[in-house]
Amino acid sequence: MKITGTMFSYYYICQRKLWLFANHIQFESENENVQLGKILDQTSYSREAKHILIDETIQVDFIQDWQILHEVKKSTAMEEAAEWQVKYYLYYLEKKGVEIEKGILDYPKLKMRKEVILSDKDRKEIPSILLEINEISNSSIPKPLTGNKICKKCAYYDYCFI
Repeated sequence: MKITGTMFSYYYICQRKLWLFANHIQFESENENVQLGKILDQTSYSREAKHILIDETIQVDFIQDWQILHEVKKSTAMEEAAEWQVKYYLYYLEKKGVEIEKGILDYPKLKMRKEVILSDKDRKEIPSILLEINEISNSSIPKPLTGNKICKKCAYYDYCFI
């Protein structure tokens, strides 16, 4: 199974959402927050070559001089998930023999940036996370509802709660 950056991120946000996404139950295109994120993506960093698709598996926002990987986000609300998404991209590229110095989380609306480094500890942890993502994705049923505060803004809210 190809594990995308979105799937890696959803592992940290909500494993039910991960299962739904991996099983092709997707509502993102209709969600207002997702649409706002796409507009932000289209209007930010217009001089960069964006949306670099690698192996039809990961799609990074842009890579500056093939040294610094950038991921653009609307807010810091899901920062841990965003950090791990960048770490996964760095890990994936490293496994392909592409050495990237570091990652940067860009928050253009907030005029903020956060540096992300792939540590040796992360390199050891990512394979087990990939196994868990595979297990969750291939399960016959989704994970139970979590009822987190983030659920109300989620593209899957109606599916899960109504």
